[in-house]
Amino acid sequence: MKHFIRYFFISILLVPFAAKAQFESLKDSVVQLYGIVMTHDSLKGIPGVSIVVKGQGRGTISNNQGVFSIVVLKGDTVQFSHISYKPEYAAIPKSLTGNQYSMIKLMSIDTIYLPTAIIRPRPTKEQFERDFVNTKVADDDIEVARQNTSEAKRRVLARAMPRDAGEATNYVLNKNAQSYYYAGQAPPMNIFNPFAWSEFIKAWKRGDFKKKNQ
Repeated sequence: MKHFIRYFFISILLVPFAAKAQFESLKDSVVQLYGIVMTHDSLKGIPGVSIVVKGQGRGTISNNQGVFSIVVLKGDTVQFSHISYKPEYAAIPKSLTGNQYSMIKLMSIDTIYLPTAIIRPRPTKEQFERDFVNTKVADDDIEVARQNTSEAKRRVLARAMPRDAGEATNYVLNKNAQSYYYAGQAPPMNIFNPFAWSEFIKAWKRGDFKKKNQ
């Protein structure tokens, strides 16, 4: 027990010194990297260059004059990338003395070659006019909206649209009222109703069906 207490107090005394030594080591490895990114041929500052510490996801971008500044560690690799230039890399020396490191990074323009495009004119004016008239142009959003809200389209949608709750309830109630009215007896058929035949003949003479057909 005495040995345990002795080791415990010794470890308590040594922990601050170990933490301080680790902090001093970490403090010595931190480097303030700053510099300027320039074009390789004209030595002009490149704005908007991404400067990222590789493998850590930390970074910054250069300003309008190509100047940048970022905190790194000794031994880190820094990547410089831009959409118009070839990517470049820079390694921070592990044996660097001090906590500041400056550099001038030169970047070369990255040339992108596109497939060859040959533009030919129409053989004749008549063929151009014919192709221009027959070319199908896709409907824009306004035309699509106009077609979707036309009267014919709304009629089709109204016929296919199911009844809402109120309409369905009224339909069921009317059917139930009809069945209750003729409960216990067969509902009448107008084909045997002389008054219905009389009205049909009068309508035929008046030409009601002919007007409907027209």
